[in-house]
Amino acid sequence: MNNLNFELGEQDHIQLNNLLKVLNLVGTGGEAHIRIDNGEVRVNGAMETQRRKKLRVGDKIQFGRYHISIV
Repeated sequence: MNNLNFELGEQDHIQLNNLLKVLNLVGTGGEAHIRIDNGEVRVNGAMETQRRKKLRVGDKIQFGRYHISIV
């Protein structure tokens, strides 16, 4: 497992598809959409299929071997 932290900084949220791209966990936005649509992403323990799900401080994301915390 790889644990990652993503710092929002001055933003109040980041969209799930953008998070996967920013962290280079997918090659393209299209790949992010496919992975999300296929149920490969969990947010706070539940499968998430909303591509543009707003992630905020405290959210936990699991994608493959990655565990990401929004800080």
